[in-house]
Amino acid sequence: MSHLMNTYARQPVGFARGEGVWLFDETGKRYLDALAGIAVSTLGHNHPRLVRTIAEQAASVLHTSNLYRIPKQEALADRLAAISGMDEVFFCNSGCEANEAAIKLARYYGHKKGIELPTIIVMENAFHGRTLATLSATGNRKTQAGFEPLVSGFVRVPYKDIAAIRAVAEHNHNVVAVMLEMIQGEGGINIADEAFQRELREVCDERGWLMICDEVQCGVGRTGRWFGFQQAGVKPDVMTLAKGLGSGVPIGACLTSGRAAGLFGPGNHGSTFGGNPLACAAALETLAVIEDDALMANAVKVGEAIRTGLAEALAGVPGVVDIRGRGLMIGIELDRPCGALVGQALDAGLLINVTAERVIRLLPPLTFTEQDGQTLVTMLAPLVRAHQAQ
Repeated sequence: MSHLMNTYARQPVGFARGEGVWLFDETGKRYLDALAGIAVSTLGHNHPRLVRTIAEQAASVLHTSNLYRIPKQEALADRLAAISGMDEVFFCNSGCEANEAAIKLARYYGHKKGIELPTIIVMENAFHGRTLATLSATGNRKTQAGFEPLVSGFVRVPYKDIAAIRAVAEHNHNVVAVMLEMIQGEGGINIADEAFQRELREVCDERGWLMICDEVQCGVGRTGRWFGFQQAGVKPDVMTLAKGLGSGVPIGACLTSGRAAGLFGPGNHGSTFGGNPLACAAALETLAVIEDDALMANAVKVGEAIRTGLAEALAGVPGVVDIRGRGLMIGIELDRPCGALVGQALDAGLLINVTAERVIRLLPPLTFTEQDGQTLVTMLAPLVRAHQAQ
């Protein structure tokens, strides 16, 4: 009997090692990794440059705390600011912590403006984390159930509905920010189109609100740009990152610019482990490899090849509602629940995920090649065909 708390419905496999885009279980069977640890393993597995960087940093210093300067942290903040256009960076350990920081920042911003009950507009089907505040911002009753009372101060609108956002503004004068994912990952690979992003930026500017972009899942090159908001040519006031930033080493970040910059001072927020030397070294190397190996362009090319291949292989299959995505963030929406495909794919040597009950989610490492993409299509398409024929 395991002493692990029963918080996960785990698949019946444990992995002993990884190599590139492949994982190997304890018996030696290999699996094509089309999930990348849920968009975390940006550089795949056992990447030589990342392994070397982590080993060298571990042999130097792992942790000193934020009571002291951390040169690697300063270097990473400078790098993130350079590629994002943002002004300041706070480091933490995960996406929900980054989003907690963003929520606190928005409330602090509101109080500075004299608003006693600052309110944040959030979206239906959003997922921002599992802490009490981020759970409250999340638009999924299934994950919220049993944890009431939820944190107040959130108003929910349909995703990408600018009219609904303007309607809230007319009657709720406590709004201080709008928080959204550029691409909803857990919500089913739903994409905020560029026109909506630009209009939202205009509304936030008109109202003096903060525009908060949760890029935890879609950021760090996955969409073919460093960050999803860059597709529309807008810039948020707050952006959150985690997952792929450290290629498997836990790290999160909350970035600010414009009216959100300079709000926090010493004592307003903090983290014991956040931005430690090991995590920052891994993140710096991840960003360097993405740039050196042109992995953002690769994400565009391979992502298009996968979507095209799936469209051809599944043409005429009843109940395939949509094949969508951007870069290496891909969703295949079916007309019925398809959770059983996860286990069937595992048996076939393929790692995938199903979210929103009916959407097959693919988040391969950015090191995926077109040949890897073709292998993915060849493995997955027959499983979808068989599932839809039932």
